[in-house]
Amino acid sequence: MIDIGVNLTNSRFDKDRDAVIARSREAGVQALILTGTSEDESREALAMAHRWPGYCFSTAGVHPHDAKLVTDLSMPVIRMLAADPAVVAIGECGLDFNRDFSPRPQQEAVFEAQLALAAELKKPVFMHCRDAHERFLAILKPWRDKLPAAVLHCFTGTEQELKDCLDLDLHIGVTGWICDERRGTELREIVRHIPDHRLMVETDCPYLLPRDLRPKPKSSRNEPAYLPHIAATVAACRNQPAAEFSSAVFSTTRAFFQIEPA
Repeated sequence: MIDIGVNLTNSRFDKDRDAVIARSREAGVQALILTGTSEDESREALAMAHRWPGYCFSTAGVHPHDAKLVTDLSMPVIRMLAADPAVVAIGECGLDFNRDFSPRPQQEAVFEAQLALAAELKKPVFMHCRDAHERFLAILKPWRDKLPAAVLHCFTGTEQELKDCLDLDLHIGVTGWICDERRGTELREIVRHIPDHRLMVETDCPYLLPRDLRPKPKSSRNEPAYLPHIAATVAACRNQPAAEFSSAVFSTTRAFFQIEPA
């Protein structure tokens, strides 16, 4: 399987990135997609992809939290980074009306600018949506047919929101949120509605450590080595054999990002 959401540039990995990668390989994770969330983080993610070629790939984009920092909607830095073959998607981009760390009009403008860039470059988009479902869909819909592929990562929405996303031919990324007995109840029920060819898995590490990991890790930091636990939980919720699920999600992810892990 492939972890589609790895925030390896996060400072919580500064002391042991090599060990994190080693544990990921030992756990059977076949590749990592490193998330770019700003111009600087996208540069760093690409540098890390070069450090572990064929195992790590990256995205290039600006998260809605950092949209306020964008002064040129032609996105010249993201465009430059996206020319590198190791950059396999534009993003993380989208809307976050929960935190509102950037003004909503700016979030929307920067999201649409990245959709336009992805359409021009024929790259998939790696997207974020939190408490902004209606505006997210309204902005995305006119661009959807121009995009080769699009994934809403870390899906935590309702059954109706899932249906809306599937109707728009989106892929869905599922995290350890599904392992949370407090917040993941609805996701556990509706994940079975996602077709094999639309479903991918991720840790979104260092965030969202699965609450039901046993033995419980000493650190609250999540990492890619825990992806098999998340995948097993998703498979169980879908009443799908774990090996069959892992094979399907690997094929789906490889096709989405157009990668051949080494």
